[in-house]
Order: sequence, then C-alpha cells, then structure tokens
Amino acid sequence: MLIAGFPAGAWGTNCYLVAPAAGEECVIIDPGHQAAQGVAEAVAKHRLKPVAVVLTHGHIDHVASVVPVCGAHDVPAWIHPADRYMMSDPEKAFGRSIGMPLMGELTVGEPDDLKELADGAELTLAGLELTVAHTPGHTKGSVTFRMPEQADIPSVFFAGDLLFAGSIGRTDLPGGDHAEILESLARVVLPLDDSTVVLSGHGPQTSIGRERATNPYLREVAAGLGGGARRPAPRRGM
Repeated sequence: MLIAGFPAGAWGTNCYLVAPAAGEECVIIDPGHQAAQGVAEAVAKHRLKPVAVVLTHGHIDHVASVVPVCGAHDVPAWIHPADRYMMSDPEKAFGRSIGMPLMGELTVGEPDDLKELADGAELTLAGLELTVAHTPGHTKGSVTFRMPEQADIPSVFFAGDLLFAGSIGRTDLPGGDHAEILESLARVVLPLDDSTVVLSGHGPQTSIGRERATNPYLREVAAGLGGGARRPAPRRGM
C-alpha cells in the first residue's frame, strides 16, 4: 500500500493520497489550504490516478482545495451532511472572519459532484476499503476513515481532527462540543487495536497503543473520567 502525505497551507493540514501501490488509482483525503500543488506533485511522482476526494470534516483548512482538485481530475468528493454548508460558507463555521489576507485566493463552493457520508458506510474506492465513523465533537459532521489490516500491514486510521499525537481536536469553535468529542473517542477510538496506525489532520503519525498509554485525554476517557477537568486542547488547525 502507498500513502503519500504532506502538510499544506497556513495550518499545516495533512493531506493524504492513498493507493494500493504506485501507478494505480488513489483516494485523496483532506486537500486543504494550498494543497492543490502538493497533490499534483504526488500524483506525478507516484503515477497515480485520483478517483475520489474524501473529507474528515468541513473546516476550510481541510477543504480549501477540493474544488480545484476535483475539477482537475474530474472526481467526486464525499463529506458528512452536517458539515456540507461549510463548503460554500466557510466563515459561518467560525462565527468570525477567517482572515482572507492570510488565506489568500480561495475557491469556495461545492465541486460538481458532492456525495454525502453516513456513519458505518463502507466505501470501496481505488481498490481500497474505507469504513466511515461519524465522530462529532470537533465539528458536527466530523468523520474518520479506517482501513482494515492487510497481511503484514496494520490497520490505518485517518483521524482528521478527532485525535492527534498527544492531544485531541479543539472544541471551542461553532459546532464543537467537549462532551461529544469524548464520546466519539470512547466509541470509535478505544476499541481499536494498539497496532493501528493513526494518521491525523495535523502533526505526526502515531499509534493507538501509544495514545492509549500517553495521551491524557484518551487516558481520561479510558478511565471513565472524561467529564472531569476539561483541559483546553492545543489549537492545531481550525
């Protein structure tokens, strides 16, 4: 399996291209702010053919390049319906200006073909199997994607802004909810095997085992203490 990832834009949002191998079809996950060039470079380097874009949530730092990327490759995008409005009105997700001088030129709106994700959906794209889990808390429409273990390759969990190395997604923006993100962690993350590779929306790769042992939020949820101190999460991304 091939996973090519790179941080893009002002918030260093991780964009991933996933394929069975070089020279084959691929899925693009979260082409965010200023990600189009990086996608084009990865496609050329690995001789890939994109067939779909899938989105962990609707914040502009994860979706800003969806329209140009989908247009360049004539592919659909997938997003949870609760976050769909952010595609056309990104500032509504923040209750304030997101700073257009910082963001630069943006192509807001929906791609020509936008499909909706549902909890528990099984997507078969580019020869890959992606299991969708609705994981609200960072936004109302946040989702994660899990790929099953294959031979000697561990399961891969694309966490979006639900779970980071050592932290979790912020919940202080409109649609965020601390209790909901803890429930999502308990329901979706805790049952995963320790060997599961975690690829987050921001920051480095980690594993479920490492986070179970060291992430203070996940340890609190595992201990049944998630309703406690409500420490603020570091503000990675949006």
